[in-house]
Amino acid sequence: MSKTFFEAVKGRRSIYAISKESPISDEQIQKIVEEAVLHSPTSFNSQSSRAVVLLGEQHDKLWDITAETLRKIVPTEQFEGTAQKLSSFKAGYGTVLFYEDQAVVKHLQENFALYAENFPIWSNQSSGILQYVVWTAFAEEGLGASLQHYNPLIDDEVKETFGIAADWKLIAQMPFGNILTPPGEKEFQPIEERVKVIK
Repeated sequence: MSKTFFEAVKGRRSIYAISKESPISDEQIQKIVEEAVLHSPTSFNSQSSRAVVLLGEQHDKLWDITAETLRKIVPTEQFEGTAQKLSSFKAGYGTVLFYEDQAVVKHLQENFALYAENFPIWSNQSSGILQYVVWTAFAEEGLGASLQHYNPLIDDEVKETFGIAADWKLIAQMPFGNILTPPGEKEFQPIEERVKVIK
């Protein structure tokens, strides 16, 4: 087992206090996401995962869209807490939007009918792997990130605003930025209750 690999695994945490600075360049951010998309596994090598990196004003625009969308459906007396949370995401340097191309999923369903009902599940699993790879790689470079899920509430306006293909399904949003406050200690359930070895 690679000690370095598991150090990276342990170093990936949810970071909510982030700023509009980045310890690495925009080009390095792009390279991380591109490498992750290229090398993260997908079922049947479908390569169905897609990613959109929003920086600067485009990142801000995403969280403004999210705030205005939620303002319409969250009760007024509860919105202040929601607004504060969304502001913390907007305070970051950028956001990665994770998508799955439904045209690819549909093609697999049509061509491998025996597994048709499984392809959407496997597609989500592929996206989860990609999210984890990007998140861990960001952590290795000193970028704090967290994973958010405001889909499907924001899907239509985000597609229209950023020119996203109709067949791309939004799975998750990952705001990231320079770490202002490191995470606290993590508590673990007894590993004996979570892992069984049968010989």
